[in-house]
Amino acid sequence: MRAIVQRVTQARVEVDGAVVGQIGSGMLVLLGVAKTDTAAGAEFLAAKIVNLRIFGDEAGKMNRSVIEAGGSLLVVSQFTIYGDTRKGRRPGFEQAAPPEQARALYEHFVEAARRSGAPVQTGVFQAHMAVSLINDGPVTFIVESAAANQTAG
Repeated sequence: MRAIVQRVTQARVEVDGAVVGQIGSGMLVLLGVAKTDTAAGAEFLAAKIVNLRIFGDEAGKMNRSVIEAGGSLLVVSQFTIYGDTRKGRRPGFEQAAPPEQARALYEHFVEAARRSGAPVQTGVFQAHMAVSLINDGPVTFIVESAAANQTAG
């Protein structure tokens, strides 16, 4: 699994003009699932992200997790994170998981994040979504599960 994690002051996702998820301060998590991903990888990545210390402490240093900072997560599925652009001009998606597998692991990730105590909002799996955010910093990280690191080419 691979996630693009952005620290935000606010973020929201709309489907067909209706807001389906929104947060104030916290993290926007764009989540991609690969064919090689597992439930254990989803658990690992959720724990990694909710405990990632990217929020400022009293001294302004990135020393607090989203939970410690009182923030939320907005998790949006995004298979294009596994788009391979190394050849030609059209991305290839051979590494991306098929929809059934991706949905199950996306939902597993969301539940694991919720179990951690972090408030979690989501987009709609396989929907065309409009995502808006105010990136705080900007602070953006790519976070991967162990399986993603092994398959990276």
